[in-house]
Amino acid sequence: MYKRILESYLRTLVRDFPIVSVTGPRQSGKTTLCRMAFEGFDYVNLEDEESRTVIQQDVKGYLRSHANGLVIDEAHYMPELFSALQVVCDEDDRRRYVLSGSSNWLMMQNISQSLAGRVALARLLPLSIAELGSAEAISTDKLLYSGFYPAVWGKGRPPFAVYDGYFSTYVQRDVHQIVNIKDMNLFRKFIRLCATRIGGEFVASTMASEVGVSLKTVQGWLSVLEASYVVFLLQPYYRNMGKRLTKTPKLYFHDTGLACYLLGYKSEQDVANSPLRGALFENMVVADMLKRRYNAGLDNNLFFYRDKSQREVDLLMEESGALEAYEIKSATVFHESFLNNLTYLRSLYGEEVKLAQVVYDGEHENAAPIGGFANFRQTLDLS
Repeated sequence: MYKRILESYLRTLVRDFPIVSVTGPRQSGKTTLCRMAFEGFDYVNLEDEESRTVIQQDVKGYLRSHANGLVIDEAHYMPELFSALQVVCDEDDRRRYVLSGSSNWLMMQNISQSLAGRVALARLLPLSIAELGSAEAISTDKLLYSGFYPAVWGKGRPPFAVYDGYFSTYVQRDVHQIVNIKDMNLFRKFIRLCATRIGGEFVASTMASEVGVSLKTVQGWLSVLEASYVVFLLQPYYRNMGKRLTKTPKLYFHDTGLACYLLGYKSEQDVANSPLRGALFENMVVADMLKRRYNAGLDNNLFFYRDKSQREVDLLMEESGALEAYEIKSATVFHESFLNNLTYLRSLYGEEVKLAQVVYDGEHENAAPIGGFANFRQTLDLS
């Protein structure tokens, strides 16, 4: 059992909002978290057809009968629930309901139609490095290969078996809830091709040509993967830079373990020998930074910088007009050249860059405020 950082934020939300929504990928620990954070609440899982049948007989009556609080798991299975929640919460704003679901797209569609202004939103991704706790004693290749799903670390299951089951369930079940895919083999080809593009620019037209489908189809499939928390896009950063900067986003997976499975890796040694190890390392760091944001109840404010002269900084975080910049390197030895693009970025934005840091896969070092460098475990709050 892992202590989830998001728990304290959820308890804050439920004091101020009648409804709290927790979304995230399947098997990320949403059910366990909600039941721990709201121990006194009743619980129902709408993935169970029998439960749905009972509740559908009198939805409002069922909600009213759980005045002490109710956790509703997989809420998107019952669209009529959301309008009923609006009614019972308007009747008495002391009532409290927690909605959990794996389909972000379906959840948000129903929430936006019925519950605007009444619901607080939270996202739970797989374990962060800080939540894993013992990560300092684990090799980087093992972290990359194993990924961060609780089933791998909490239950000791083989990563390949976990992700094989996850992928099979996802493509055969969840995808069909969102979109009708006529050729599942092409969709599988698309997902695996995405894994080979980790940390690279996502050019939909190129992907469409390689898979053999239309541009519109690829754009739709990407939306499905984003809505299901399989991938996310990192947008380019620009402020008054106009045409000098690229506007094509970069593609990352929410979990490197799933990406390694899609790449066909069977062991951490496969990761160590992979030409994509650097991209996987970058993906892990960027994804962990995103988890840190979500666990604190903050929006995604992560970007990357690249101009037409190919000067690039892997990760930028903007907060109240100030920038944090990170250059991510999988090298185990620090080189002064790692600082070049960070120095260039600061020449453009000056004192707005409050932190510029190289994150690399070496031994722990002290990080200087500007132009410093740190082991990635230190940067992600492990030291």
